[in-house]
Amino acid sequence: MRFIDSNIFLHAFLKPRRNLSQQESKIKEQSKAILTRVEQGEEVGFSVVHLSEVINILESGLGLQVAQGFLAWAISSDNVAVYTVSVEDYEVALPLSQEYTISPNDALAINKMKTNSLEEIYSQDKHFDQIKNIKKITG
Repeated sequence: MRFIDSNIFLHAFLKPRRNLSQQESKIKEQSKAILTRVEQGEEVGFSVVHLSEVINILESGLGLQVAQGFLAWAISSDNVAVYTVSVEDYEVALPLSQEYTISPNDALAINKMKTNSLEEIYSQDKHFDQIKNIKKITG
C-alpha cells in the first residue's frame, strides 16, 4: 500500500485554463495513470485532511456534485484507506514541518505514513524528495 497525496487527484481531475507546458502535461498524465491503477484496485491510503483538500478544490473548480461523487468513492472503496487525524498527529507533524521547511499537511502525510508503516508516496510534490525513508513515486 502507498500513501497518495492530494495533488495526484488535483493534477488528474482539474481542467487547465491555459495550455500546459510539456512538463505539466507529463505530470497530468502520470497522475491520471496512478488513478487508473487505483480505480483498478491498487491499495492506497490518505488522511481525512488530504481527502478534505481534494473535496474543497473539486467543489470550487468542478462543482458540488463532483466533490460529492469523489467523497462517496473515497469512503466506499475497499482499496482506499482513509486515516483519521488528531491534534496529536499535528503535534508530531509540526516539528517535521519546521525541520524540512514543508507544509504542515505534507508533514502530516509523513506522520501518517510512519504510523501506518508506509514507505512510498504517490506525489508530484518535490518536498518529498528530501525526506529520508520515504520514496516518492510520480507515475
